[in-house]
Amino acid sequence: MALLITDECINCDVCEPECPNGAIAMGESIYEIDPARCTECVGHHDEPQCKVVCPVECIEFNPAWREDQDQLMDKYRLLTGLLSKSAA
Repeated sequence: MALLITDECINCDVCEPECPNGAIAMGESIYEIDPARCTECVGHHDEPQCKVVCPVECIEFNPAWREDQDQLMDKYRLLTGLLSKSAA
C-alpha cells in the first residue's frame, strides 16, 4: 500500500528529504505522497522513513492504493532501474 499524508500535516518539511523515491512533494496546502512512487521504503529501509520522522504522526496507509510486499518490491526495482518496464 502506498502512504498518504493526512490534513493534520504541519508542513514541517522533515518527511520530504527522507523519501528515497522522491515521492513526497509540497501540494496546495500540505505535503503529498505520489502513490506511483511510494514503496513504503521497501528496498531501501525496514520501515517507511517518512513515518519514522513525522512529529505529528499524520502519515497513514492509503486505502485507495493497495499493494503487497512483492508489488512494492517490483515498484522499487522499476524505480531504481533494476527491472525494465517490459518485464514488469
